[in-house]
Amino acid sequence: MLYTVKEVSELSGVTIKTLHHYHKIGLLLPAEISEAGYRLYGSNELKRLQHILFYRELDFQLEQIKMLMEETPERSKMLLKQEKLLMDRVDRLGTILQTLRQSLTSTEEGISMEPKEMFRGFDSEEEWKEALTEHNHHLKEQYDVDMLENESVDVPSMNEQALEAAAFMAGMANALKTGIRHDDERIRDTIREHLQFMNEQGHTFTAADFAGQTKFFLNDDFHLRMLEEQQTGLAYYLQAAAEAYTNLA
Repeated sequence: MLYTVKEVSELSGVTIKTLHHYHKIGLLLPAEISEAGYRLYGSNELKRLQHILFYRELDFQLEQIKMLMEETPERSKMLLKQEKLLMDRVDRLGTILQTLRQSLTSTEEGISMEPKEMFRGFDSEEEWKEALTEHNHHLKEQYDVDMLENESVDVPSMNEQALEAAAFMAGMANALKTGIRHDDERIRDTIREHLQFMNEQGHTFTAADFAGQTKFFLNDDFHLRMLEEQQTGLAYYLQAAAEAYTNLA
Protein backbone atom coordinates (compact mmCIF):
# COMPACT_ATOMS: atom_id res chain seq x y z
CA MET A 1 0.00 0.00 0.00
CA LEU A 2 1.23 3.48 -0.85
CA TYR A 3 0.49 6.66 1.09
CA THR A 4 0.46 10.26 -0.10
CA VAL A 5 2.56 12.84 1.70
CA LYS A 6 -0.65 14.18 3.28
CA GLU A 7 -1.55 10.72 4.62
CA VAL A 8 1.96 10.18 5.98
CA SER A 9 1.74 13.57 7.69
CA GLU A 10 -1.57 12.62 9.31
CA LEU A 11 -0.24 9.22 10.42
CA SER A 12 3.02 10.47 11.89
CA GLY A 13 2.29 14.02 13.01
CA VAL A 14 5.20 15.25 10.87
CA THR A 15 4.26 18.30 8.80
CA ILE A 16 4.11 18.11 5.02
CA LYS A 17 6.75 20.83 4.86
CA THR A 18 9.10 18.73 7.00
CA LEU A 19 8.53 15.63 4.86
CA HIS A 20 9.37 17.69 1.77
CA HIS A 21 12.55 18.87 3.51
CA TYR A 22 13.54 15.28 4.40
CA HIS A 23 13.12 14.39 0.73
CA LYS A 24 15.18 17.39 -0.37
CA ILE A 25 18.16 16.49 1.84
CA GLY A 26 17.97 12.78 1.00
CA LEU A 27 16.96 11.66 4.49
CA LEU A 28 13.57 10.20 3.51
CA LEU A 29 12.91 9.54 -0.16
CA PRO A 30 9.43 8.55 -1.37
CA ALA A 31 8.98 5.05 -2.80
CA GLU A 32 7.88 6.63 -6.05
CA ILE A 33 6.52 9.81 -7.55
CA SER A 34 3.27 9.54 -9.49
CA GLU A 35 2.74 10.84 -13.00
CA ALA A 36 0.93 13.78 -11.45
CA GLY A 37 4.03 14.54 -9.35
CA TYR A 38 2.73 13.29 -6.00
CA ARG A 39 5.18 11.75 -3.53
CA LEU A 40 4.11 8.24 -2.53
CA TYR A 41 5.45 6.33 0.49
CA GLY A 42 5.38 2.59 1.26
CA SER A 43 5.90 0.53 4.41
CA ASN A 44 9.71 0.77 4.22
CA GLU A 45 9.52 4.55 4.11
CA LEU A 46 7.18 4.58 7.13
CA LYS A 47 9.66 2.42 9.06
CA ARG A 48 12.51 4.78 8.11
CA LEU A 49 10.44 7.77 9.23
CA GLN A 50 9.85 6.04 12.56
CA HIS A 51 13.63 5.67 13.04
CA ILE A 52 14.09 9.34 12.17
CA LEU A 53 11.53 10.34 14.81
CA PHE A 54 13.20 8.16 17.46
CA TYR A 55 16.49 9.92 16.78
CA ARG A 56 14.83 13.34 16.73
CA GLU A 57 13.34 12.54 20.14
CA LEU A 58 16.94 12.01 21.28
CA ASP A 59 17.87 15.49 19.95
CA PHE A 60 20.12 14.24 17.15
CA GLN A 61 20.66 16.65 14.26
CA LEU A 62 19.48 15.61 10.78
CA GLU A 63 23.03 15.11 9.46
CA GLN A 64 23.80 12.89 12.45
CA ILE A 65 20.63 10.88 11.83
CA LYS A 66 21.51 10.37 8.19
CA MET A 67 24.97 9.13 9.12
CA LEU A 68 23.70 6.80 11.85
CA MET A 69 21.08 5.28 9.57
CA GLU A 70 23.64 4.64 6.85
CA GLU A 71 25.86 2.97 9.44
CA THR A 72 23.12 0.59 10.65
CA PRO A 73 20.71 -0.16 7.79
CA GLU A 74 19.27 -3.29 9.44
CA ARG A 75 16.01 -2.36 11.23
CA SER A 76 16.30 -4.72 14.22
CA LYS A 77 19.83 -3.54 15.04
CA MET A 78 18.83 0.08 14.73
CA LEU A 79 15.82 -0.42 17.00
CA LEU A 80 18.05 -2.04 19.63
CA LYS A 81 20.49 0.86 19.41
CA GLN A 82 17.68 3.38 19.73
CA GLU A 83 16.20 1.46 22.65
CA LYS A 84 19.49 1.75 24.54
CA LEU A 85 19.78 5.46 23.80
CA LEU A 86 16.21 6.07 24.95
CA MET A 87 16.67 3.99 28.11
CA ASP A 88 19.81 5.99 28.95
CA ARG A 89 17.76 9.15 28.51
CA VAL A 90 14.99 7.75 30.72
CA ASP A 91 17.52 6.89 33.44
CA ARG A 92 18.99 10.40 33.37
CA LEU A 93 15.56 12.04 33.43
CA GLY A 94 14.56 9.74 36.29
CA THR A 95 17.56 10.96 38.30
CA ILE A 96 16.75 14.59 37.51
CA LEU A 97 13.09 14.06 38.45
CA GLN A 98 14.22 12.55 41.76
CA THR A 99 16.40 15.62 42.36
CA LEU A 100 13.43 17.88 41.61
CA ARG A 101 11.15 16.00 44.01
CA GLN A 102 13.80 16.03 46.72
CA SER A 103 14.21 19.79 46.19
CA LEU A 104 10.44 20.29 46.47
CA THR A 105 10.27 18.26 49.69
CA SER A 106 13.23 20.16 51.18
CA THR A 107 11.63 23.48 50.27
CA GLU A 108 8.28 22.53 51.79
CA GLU A 109 9.91 21.25 54.97
CA GLY A 110 12.37 24.14 55.21
CA ILE A 111 15.38 21.81 55.09
CA SER A 112 18.54 22.76 53.21
CA MET A 113 19.85 20.26 50.67
CA GLU A 114 23.50 19.37 50.32
CA PRO A 115 24.88 21.34 47.33
CA LYS A 116 25.98 18.14 45.60
CA GLU A 117 22.48 16.68 45.92
CA MET A 118 20.97 19.75 44.29
CA PHE A 119 22.71 18.99 41.00
CA ARG A 120 22.45 15.21 40.84
CA GLY A 121 21.64 14.15 37.29
CA PHE A 122 22.96 17.29 35.58
CA ASP A 123 26.15 17.39 33.48
CA SER A 124 26.36 13.62 33.65
CA GLU A 125 29.03 11.45 32.09
CA GLU A 126 26.40 9.82 29.89
CA GLU A 127 25.35 13.21 28.50
CA TRP A 128 28.92 13.84 27.40
CA LYS A 129 29.22 10.38 25.85
CA GLU A 130 25.98 10.96 23.94
CA ALA A 131 27.19 14.36 22.75
CA LEU A 132 30.42 12.80 21.48
CA THR A 133 28.70 9.91 19.67
CA GLU A 134 28.91 11.35 16.15
CA HIS A 135 32.48 12.55 16.60
CA ASN A 136 33.59 9.23 18.03
CA HIS A 137 31.86 7.31 15.24
CA HIS A 138 33.77 9.31 12.64
CA LEU A 139 37.12 8.73 14.35
CA LYS A 140 36.48 4.98 14.65
CA GLU A 141 35.35 4.66 11.05
CA GLN A 142 38.09 6.76 9.47
CA TYR A 143 41.06 6.31 11.80
CA ASP A 144 40.25 3.29 13.99
CA VAL A 145 40.38 5.52 17.08
CA ASP A 146 37.82 5.08 19.88
CA MET A 147 38.09 7.96 22.32
CA LEU A 148 35.31 6.57 24.53
CA GLU A 149 36.47 2.96 24.74
CA ASN A 150 36.87 1.84 28.36
CA GLU A 151 37.30 5.42 29.50
CA SER A 152 35.27 7.45 31.94
CA VAL A 153 34.55 11.07 31.21
CA ASP A 154 35.84 13.72 33.62
CA VAL A 155 32.70 15.85 33.51
CA PRO A 156 34.01 19.04 35.23
CA SER A 157 37.12 19.02 33.05
CA MET A 158 35.12 18.38 29.89
CA ASN A 159 32.73 21.22 30.75
CA GLU A 160 35.64 23.61 31.28
CA GLN A 161 37.43 22.55 28.10
CA ALA A 162 34.23 22.80 26.06
CA LEU A 163 33.60 26.35 27.26
CA GLU A 164 37.16 27.40 26.46
CA ALA A 165 37.13 25.74 23.04
CA ALA A 166 33.79 27.36 22.17
CA ALA A 167 35.06 30.79 23.24
CA PHE A 168 38.31 30.30 21.28
CA MET A 169 36.53 29.24 18.09
CA ALA A 170 33.95 32.02 18.42
CA GLY A 171 36.77 34.56 18.84
CA MET A 172 38.62 33.27 15.78
CA ALA A 173 35.40 33.19 13.72
CA ASN A 174 34.63 36.78 14.72
CA ALA A 175 38.18 37.86 13.85
CA LEU A 176 37.80 36.35 10.38
CA LYS A 177 34.37 37.91 9.93
CA THR A 178 35.57 41.38 10.93
CA GLY A 179 38.64 41.23 8.69
CA ILE A 180 41.45 40.84 11.23
CA ARG A 181 44.53 39.36 9.53
CA HIS A 182 45.55 35.82 10.50
CA ASP A 183 49.00 37.08 11.61
CA ASP A 184 47.70 40.02 13.62
CA GLU A 185 49.11 40.41 17.14
CA ARG A 186 45.63 39.98 18.62
CA ILE A 187 45.34 36.59 16.94
CA ARG A 188 48.75 35.55 18.26
CA ASP A 189 47.66 36.51 21.77
CA THR A 190 44.45 34.50 21.39
CA ILE A 191 46.38 31.42 20.25
CA ARG A 192 48.94 31.84 23.03
CA GLU A 193 46.16 31.93 25.66
CA HIS A 194 44.52 28.87 24.09
CA LEU A 195 47.77 26.88 24.21
CA GLN A 196 48.38 28.00 27.78
CA PHE A 197 44.93 26.79 28.80
CA MET A 198 45.47 23.40 27.14
CA ASN A 199 48.78 22.93 28.93
CA GLU A 200 47.24 23.92 32.25
CA GLN A 201 44.74 21.09 31.69
CA GLY A 202 47.59 18.59 31.72
CA HIS A 203 48.10 18.34 27.97
CA THR A 204 51.44 18.87 26.27
CA PHE A 205 50.28 21.11 23.45
CA THR A 206 52.88 23.07 21.49
CA ALA A 207 52.57 25.56 18.66
CA ALA A 208 53.61 22.78 16.27
CA ASP A 209 50.89 20.52 17.71
CA PHE A 210 48.31 23.25 17.15
CA ALA A 211 49.48 23.75 13.56
CA GLY A 212 49.22 20.01 12.99
CA GLN A 213 45.73 19.96 14.46
CA THR A 214 44.52 22.77 12.19
CA LYS A 215 45.99 20.99 9.16
CA PHE A 216 44.09 17.86 10.18
CA PHE A 217 40.87 19.88 10.51
CA LEU A 218 41.42 21.23 7.00
CA ASN A 219 41.90 17.78 5.47
CA ASP A 220 39.20 15.90 7.38
CA ASP A 221 35.69 16.30 5.94
CA PHE A 222 33.92 15.95 9.31
CA HIS A 223 35.92 18.68 11.06
CA LEU A 224 36.07 20.86 7.96
CA ARG A 225 32.26 20.82 7.74
CA MET A 226 31.87 21.70 11.43
CA LEU A 227 34.19 24.70 11.14
CA GLU A 228 32.77 25.92 7.84
CA GLU A 229 29.24 25.73 9.27
CA GLN A 230 30.36 28.02 12.08
CA GLN A 231 31.99 30.55 9.71
CA THR A 232 32.86 30.21 6.05
CA GLY A 233 36.63 30.03 5.66
CA LEU A 234 37.29 29.37 9.35
CA ALA A 235 39.25 26.13 8.80
CA TYR A 236 41.59 27.88 6.35
CA TYR A 237 41.92 30.91 8.61
CA LEU A 238 42.82 28.72 11.59
CA GLN A 239 45.51 26.92 9.65
CA ALA A 240 47.03 30.15 8.33
CA ALA A 241 46.99 31.66 11.84
CA ALA A 242 48.60 28.52 13.32
CA GLU A 243 51.36 28.52 10.70
CA ALA A 244 52.06 32.22 11.28
CA TYR A 245 52.17 31.67 15.04
CA THR A 246 54.48 28.65 14.70
CA ASN A 247 56.92 30.59 12.52
CA LEU A 248 57.27 33.23 15.23
CA ALA A 249 57.33 30.82 18.19
